[in-house]
Amino acid sequence: MYLLGEQPAYADSLINRLQSIPTQLLEGLAPAGDHVLIDATQDLSSVLAGHQLFLLESGQVQASIDQRPLFYLHEGDLLGLRRGSEQPAWHLRCETELSLIPYLRSAVFQHIYADEQRAELFLQYLLGQTALLADAVARLKPPEFRSSNGFRRVDTGEVLIHQGDEADHVFVIIEGHAQAYVDGHNVGEVPKDEIFGAMAVFTGEKRSASVIASEPSTVMLIPKEQFLSLTMSNPRIAHSLIESMARRIDLLNKEVTRLHALSNRA
Repeated sequence: MYLLGEQPAYADSLINRLQSIPTQLLEGLAPAGDHVLIDATQDLSSVLAGHQLFLLESGQVQASIDQRPLFYLHEGDLLGLRRGSEQPAWHLRCETELSLIPYLRSAVFQHIYADEQRAELFLQYLLGQTALLADAVARLKPPEFRSSNGFRRVDTGEVLIHQGDEADHVFVIIEGHAQAYVDGHNVGEVPKDEIFGAMAVFTGEKRSASVIASEPSTVMLIPKEQFLSLTMSNPRIAHSLIESMARRIDLLNKEVTRLHALSNRA
């Protein structure tokens, strides 16, 4: 996915990283048939089989929302992935011939979730594309009505999450690094590409920890409603994410216990 028009400079690194993910997800999976050639069309979605996903081998697809050109897809992108989701509806068209590699949707998802690393990579891909789309849609609005969705640049020491606050976003660090604190005690690191803030979104509880940038960083923000819609549309995503969060919570609990023990000895 490449955004049209002006875009945050720090989105470039995310876009480049996302562009390489589909081929990694499909590695080792056989296509569902020969390459599909599609002539120029003003309604691409109407000619794509609903039970298949397509890897765009060559050509370019333009997407628009409310008749406003917003982004385009080309070599290496996946087509048909978000069919049936609650994301803003977009219209797809192509002005030149496309070459597509078809895959069965069911086979793709079975292949992805058979491997923990592929499942995590797939989640990063969906969250990254959701953030890019949210940012692009926000830029269609007048400046006074734009939200803080999309991307945010923060300085060292800036608080990303306040312990005790309501949870309205899930975060991913695109560039940089942060530290997690519980009651003022450092309980761990939040490295690049790690999803954080999701547990409070799932449970509806207030934030259980503060997260503070330890160096200048770029953060991707996923609104609560979009994140929950994404996980509900594919429960396997939620399952994979919950497993990852459970492991991290176990590590945090052990660190908090260790800190309390040291405090009691003192």
